[in-house]
Amino acid sequence: MALSENKQKMLRGELYHAFTPELVAERSRCRHACSRYNNAGDVPRRKLTSLLREIMCDETPLSPEATTSEEDDKLFEDDPWIEPPVAMDYGYNVKIGKNVFINFHAVFLDTCTITVGSRTLVGPNVSFYSATHPLDPLTRNGTQGPELGKEIHIGEDCWIGGNVVILPGVNIGRGSAVGAGSVVTKSVPEFTVVAGNPARIIRKIETAMDVDAGPETK
Repeated sequence: MALSENKQKMLRGELYHAFTPELVAERSRCRHACSRYNNAGDVPRRKLTSLLREIMCDETPLSPEATTSEEDDKLFEDDPWIEPPVAMDYGYNVKIGKNVFINFHAVFLDTCTITVGSRTLVGPNVSFYSATHPLDPLTRNGTQGPELGKEIHIGEDCWIGGNVVILPGVNIGRGSAVGAGSVVTKSVPEFTVVAGNPARIIRKIETAMDVDAGPETK
């Protein structure tokens, strides 16, 4: 089905209206999917993976069930692990790599694409804000006015401390670390430690990793 012009503007990071029936319904779908995930309780890894894919509108089929529960859990060991509760606006704009761990109370305002690279670790209460608003209050106009967004990209092998806020348009380079409680307003180079509000470069990271290698291909 063709996307509406308003939704296309949202995905492109242009001014759009969030309170149209189409987008209100999509946020409602995601909210209910998050509720099912957050209230799943002590269920097998297969079930959690299925519920998470439902949030993110990921239609990848689950692997056939293994003979034992231990073997079955291993089938999903590369899938991202997100501790509930988690909140997302749309879900389908969140893209998470392999072996990612995201601790509880993560918030994804995924007006635009938010990516988290493989093997990245995220502490509790981290917020990814791809959504933003016009500064002019006359244009902003509460729920009647337009808003917009900018993509957020977190590289592979990053470490994001607890209570971090990542603002629209930020890219965090591969292998970097963000100190707890930081507000990241600008993009972060690869293999760099940043901290503070606003986050500033603290030092470079020394590593035996091949820093010249590009991101893994999937």
